[in-house]
Amino acid sequence: MVGVFRRSLSFPNKHPNRPSKPPIMSHHIRSISLPCRSHPLISQIKNEVNELKTWSTKPDGRTSTWLCDGLSRLKDVHDSLVDILQLPQTQDSLRNQNDWVEKLLEDFLRFVDVYGIFQTSVMALKEEQFAAHVAIRKRDESKLAMYLKARKRMAKELTKLVSAIRYIGQYPVPRSMLTSMADTELAGVVSDTVEATMLVMTALLNGISEALAPRKSSSWMGLRLKKNTKKAKMEEGIQEFQQVGVERLWGVMRKKSEEEVRVVSKKMRDLEGCVRDIESVCEKVFRSLINTRVSLLNTLTQ
Repeated sequence: MVGVFRRSLSFPNKHPNRPSKPPIMSHHIRSISLPCRSHPLISQIKNEVNELKTWSTKPDGRTSTWLCDGLSRLKDVHDSLVDILQLPQTQDSLRNQNDWVEKLLEDFLRFVDVYGIFQTSVMALKEEQFAAHVAIRKRDESKLAMYLKARKRMAKELTKLVSAIRYIGQYPVPRSMLTSMADTELAGVVSDTVEATMLVMTALLNGISEALAPRKSSSWMGLRLKKNTKKAKMEEGIQEFQQVGVERLWGVMRKKSEEEVRVVSKKMRDLEGCVRDIESVCEKVFRSLINTRVSLLNTLTQ
């Protein structure tokens, strides 16, 4: 049971050796339960999840800095959950919830797999970016074409990963977890953590895939119909990836402008730094996901 310490207090008569009136009704106040209070870790993780939800709705541009901030916040949420899962009260509560914990273990395994695949894709993209940077300086259209194909391929892979996690957590909390305030709070923070993980992971995968995907031209007949959808997708894209899109990269080759080459080369260097930052913080989230899953598994085996 997380965060609840039921205490029973006895109030003995004051000055037992001093003659006085018999303690009237003393047997009615021999045991009193104090109001249940949440464990401080419960309040902490609730605040972290709420801050993460606020982060996701920020109106300003979706940059790599914004994305890394969300990933770092997600790591903090999982670190707090691990601390909660290690409490004896939590382990006692979850030990009788094998079916639910098994479903959670499956969900976190999917999260771990998705992050692992994402990290592999990012490593490949870094290599392609380096080659593309050289290709821009040397005006090598064939190598630039290879890079653009790699971007398109990665965009498709990330879109598939979003589909793979779409239905995570689609099951009810067992009724037996709703019989006490402590168990209800525990079930709530675990479910909130799953939801927060979905939120950040979707922002990560959609943000990069939308920025990497080539923009298809639309006929004027379908323009109005697709306008709102395209605008929403553009807003989801991470800015640094969008700033070196397909059109701009091919434009460098066609214009033959040294100034434009310098500008795009700088943006490519900036993008490489952004990718390294995202890769670094994703590695930390990956480890925190593993720790969360191990902690859940321990509730069944200890």
